[in-house]
Amino acid sequence: MTDIKSMTERQLADFFKNMGQPAFRAKQVFTWLHRGVRSFDEMTDLSKPLRAQLAETCFITAPTVARKQTSKLDGTVKYLWELADGNCIETVLMQYHHGNTVCISSQVGCRMGCAFCASTIAGKVRDLRPSELLDQVLFTQLDSGLPVSNIVLMGTGEPLDNYDNVVQFLRLVSCPEGLNIGMRHISLSTCGLVPRIRELSQLDFQLTLSISLHAPNNKIRSTIMPVNNKYPVEELIRACRDYFAATGRRISFEYAMIAGVNDSDGCARELAALLRGLMCHINLIPLNHVEGSPLAPSSRETIRRFQEILQKKGFNVTVRRSLGGDIDASCGQLRRKAMAEKRNQNK
Repeated sequence: MTDIKSMTERQLADFFKNMGQPAFRAKQVFTWLHRGVRSFDEMTDLSKPLRAQLAETCFITAPTVARKQTSKLDGTVKYLWELADGNCIETVLMQYHHGNTVCISSQVGCRMGCAFCASTIAGKVRDLRPSELLDQVLFTQLDSGLPVSNIVLMGTGEPLDNYDNVVQFLRLVSCPEGLNIGMRHISLSTCGLVPRIRELSQLDFQLTLSISLHAPNNKIRSTIMPVNNKYPVEELIRACRDYFAATGRRISFEYAMIAGVNDSDGCARELAALLRGLMCHINLIPLNHVEGSPLAPSSRETIRRFQEILQKKGFNVTVRRSLGGDIDASCGQLRRKAMAEKRNQNK
């Protein structure tokens, strides 16, 4: 069976040509798919025989809402979507004055093993298809009734560990005939898969690359992020400098503030030295507590001081506003809770 929603309009044209159908069918079907139809029967401008033929050879992905939580504090909405194979993924809809942002997952689970993240605790189950990435944006819009203007690939999973599917998704979601969300409104977050960063730099995608850095040196970073053992800080930052040289796009560095681990004045000065001369933005993130983890968030005063040290060194630094604190909005928390409840039910 063919995953028809994972194809671009050009790929669909070739697909219909091989079926002996005219090329204009591609645009018809592409439009229907990006409106969120769940079956070929909804494609009313196709003949019944063609709809039946498509139903025999293709499938349309369409998740169902397994759980939905809305924050009473700020209106943030967290979805737990159930996929066709029974796996669940998370998507978060955040409302800002400049528009609505959706944070999507790229994998079911994650194998990166970062110590501060709930997404990776149960490991990686599988990659998401391009259609399943697209569905998170599409069906969040349809369910909420709110138009999505920005996308961040910062949910469960490592996007560059699912490179080919993520690249295809980026082409699909930015297509003018589809959702038409431009690359400049998309951020992709990676823990630092250096070869993939280099590949991405050659695609001329005008998205924002966000690096989950979280430490200024190898000693600290390796204790909280196993990926650093393969791609050390110096190699990662070289790739970032080359990425900027190739794309001209400012890089964003994410830095989770963890009490007693990476939040000292010395760490701030070391971070400034590491990033000196690189066009970038630093986003300090108050750590979200993960149940069972010994790691704790830095105090507000510590974060403020850390920010001031970096600003005095000439860096653009912000502190991420915490959203959805009352609805398990951090990566992996809702899925993990649902998995635990399911295990208890099956006992």
